[in-house]
Amino acid sequence: MNTTTRRTILGVTAVIGLYVGVWAVAFPQSFYDSFPGLGLMWISVDGPYNEHLIRDVGALYVALAAASIVAAASHRVEGGRAVGVAWLVFSIPHLTYHVAHLDGFAVGESILLIVSLSLTVVLAVPLIAPARRHERTSS
Repeated sequence: MNTTTRRTILGVTAVIGLYVGVWAVAFPQSFYDSFPGLGLMWISVDGPYNEHLIRDVGALYVALAAASIVAAASHRVEGGRAVGVAWLVFSIPHLTYHVAHLDGFAVGESILLIVSLSLTVVLAVPLIAPARRHERTSS
């Protein structure tokens, strides 16, 4: 993968992390009541409000975003690879949980939820792919 593509993917993961994370850290009750926005409510369906848990998850997303930003600024493939692994380690169990717990969601909303949660998995996979020969020497 070329540097521009790697940085673009890292930029997208940073935006995702900042959107989710800043909202959850700064406004946990609002996040609980109305995430992801646009009239959808994906958090409150899953159990009672827990400010500590929501702020912790928000901080995790902000940390992933920060790592994505640092890796995007780097000229090395390894930073992006480490960030890709971190996103996968978080995103696969997160996605798996939600696939198994779709009660309370309409079919269309379930599809949207699963597609949106799959996005970070799809974005992380190319980040961990082995570098091509010219990337190993020039990036």
